[in-house]
Amino acid sequence: MKAAVLNAFGSPLAIETLPDPLLGTGEVIVDVMASRVLAYANEVLGGQRKYMLELPVVPGPGAIGRVRATGPDATRLRPGDWVYCDPTVRSRDNALSPDIALQGLTAGSEGGLHLQRYFHNGAWAEQMRVPTENAVPIGAIDEKDAIRWCALGTLLVPFGGFLAAQLQAGEIALVNGATGSFGSAAVAVALGMGAQCVVATGRNEQALAELTGRFGARVRTVPMRGHEAEDRANILQAAPGPIDCVLDILPPAANAVQARTAIMAVRPYGRVALMGGVGMLGGAGLDLPYPWMMRNCITVQGQWMYPPHATVLMTGLIRAGLVNLDHFEITAFGLDRANEAVAHAAAHSGPFKMTVIQPR
Repeated sequence: MKAAVLNAFGSPLAIETLPDPLLGTGEVIVDVMASRVLAYANEVLGGQRKYMLELPVVPGPGAIGRVRATGPDATRLRPGDWVYCDPTVRSRDNALSPDIALQGLTAGSEGGLHLQRYFHNGAWAEQMRVPTENAVPIGAIDEKDAIRWCALGTLLVPFGGFLAAQLQAGEIALVNGATGSFGSAAVAVALGMGAQCVVATGRNEQALAELTGRFGARVRTVPMRGHEAEDRANILQAAPGPIDCVLDILPPAANAVQARTAIMAVRPYGRVALMGGVGMLGGAGLDLPYPWMMRNCITVQGQWMYPPHATVLMTGLIRAGLVNLDHFEITAFGLDRANEAVAHAAAHSGPFKMTVIQPR
């Protein structure tokens, strides 16, 4: 099979011919039709993010594809089925605290690195091997729509945060960092889940205005100026009522004060999900007042990625028209142009912009 291979951090991807992946028990071989390119893929491949990723490797977290073959333990999947290849691979030998690796991207721990050594190569190839549970059926689609369904990989991340924070229909949600690709997707997801209103914060006022234009009056935007008390007051003023749920999805360049500004706008008994990159580049930690958390019964939860059943639920929201894939502006590249795709994704990031590689 043909694949894009990273042989050294900072070097261009090499288009090589590799052996087809071999099928084992508990595994599925998928013909990859499309895989999204993260906006920061260039930083991962260049080594700046220092992700736990052993080389050489075929990058590419997540894909839309068709089942080629299944192992003997598969009871429902059939060759030809359309599936989302979930990159969130969990170890199977510790149900309480499974190690996690993002196939084709990073390992979260030493245990995750051990897992990555087996489920090693990602989706920028004509075929890939995934655990059976990671080939999630999405139902029949037209082949030309495979690139649109790559948006699952973007939508599922904030969806995991809202599931962790138990967002309920009719509640008011706050998305802190709503102007990036994951943050803007979080706004769409919260609305699709039935939020009464979404308060969207960010520094890019043009991107905030576009969110209002795209989704209407259910979105209230708040430009963040960097003054904690003033910014929080503006958040509370914009919300039509007490804020039930906060999703913080700020990028690594943001600081802890930006996160705290939004977190402390949540109502008593409110819930907070932390999914962003605050602190990954150093700096002060998240300083939340103990008395405020205790006396107001605040729940703060960290959430990496999403639970295994999230893809099934998100597929249902898309099928029902509650989350619309047409929001995404897509630029597609063939596998031979994988390096161009990585550069394009970095230069054209932002709300509802998606770069995709089509190996076939």
